[in-house]
Amino acid sequence: MSNTAIDLEHLARQTGGDIALERELLVLFSQQCARHLRTIHGSADDNARRDAAHTLKGAARAIGAWQVADAADLIEQQLAAPGSHPQEASMDALTLAAAEARAAIARFDCAA
Repeated sequence: MSNTAIDLEHLARQTGGDIALERELLVLFSQQCARHLRTIHGSADDNARRDAAHTLKGAARAIGAWQVADAADLIEQQLAAPGSHPQEASMDALTLAAAEARAAIARFDCAA
């Protein structure tokens, strides 16, 4: 299954080709994605937002969600300076990348 939102070849290498493990990791990522996006978008605490972006970046890299990882990395960088805020375009890019990844995960789960 070819997919641009999730690098399934990377995921297969990470799991040793264990489809059940791939499914489990994708579901966990989808849940993490929703939780961290709520923090990134809604928290008044910039440290919590930066930590959520950092955690989301790592989780995305682990499963091959490169666009999510890149977008989360940019937001993490934008939040690194005291008093700075992520640009609206960066937030939109993360939201879109996460939606595409979560849609791909839903299709992966349905294809099984």
